[in-house]
Amino acid sequence: IPRNVPGADHQTERAFLKQPTIFQGKAARLGKKVKKSDLRFVREVGLGFKTPREAIDGHYIDHKCPFTGAVSIRGRIFKGVVKSTKMTSSIVVRRDYLHFIPKYQRYEKRHRNISAHVSPCFRIKEGDVATIGECRPLSKTIRFNVLKVQPIEPTQVKRFNPF
Repeated sequence: IPRNVPGADHQTERAFLKQPTIFQGKAARLGKKVKKSDLRFVREVGLGFKTPREAIDGHYIDHKCPFTGAVSIRGRIFKGVVKSTKMTSSIVVRRDYLHFIPKYQRYEKRHRNISAHVSPCFRIKEGDVATIGECRPLSKTIRFNVLKVQPIEPTQVKRFNPF
């Protein structure tokens, strides 16, 4: 890994990761003032979601991140409880909902598990409430990206929570 390139100390993979829209040699020029915005590509995803502070100030490189990568959010927006964080940079979100049975004029509880990509700018634990947005297919099973996380309080109990 080259040492004179900015951001080289934050590399975690064998391949050198960089944002494609940022010129790496700009900070190495002598006598030039470099703005912070020239060293990192960050964008708004829209739809009323704020860009996390960690995405703006952080040093991570994630091409599948909706805030720093080339992934656009379009389609459906869901809320659900984080069920599993065992995958690398992915989570499983459980969506509870009610399904109406016309014959009995009653509702039954149902749920769906949705896999979603989580950007390194979020710190997620099991039980947190995550807002996920639909995007292009990122892998075989992942078609959603995490947009917002609401940490759960320890006093809340496990219960059916339709969103």
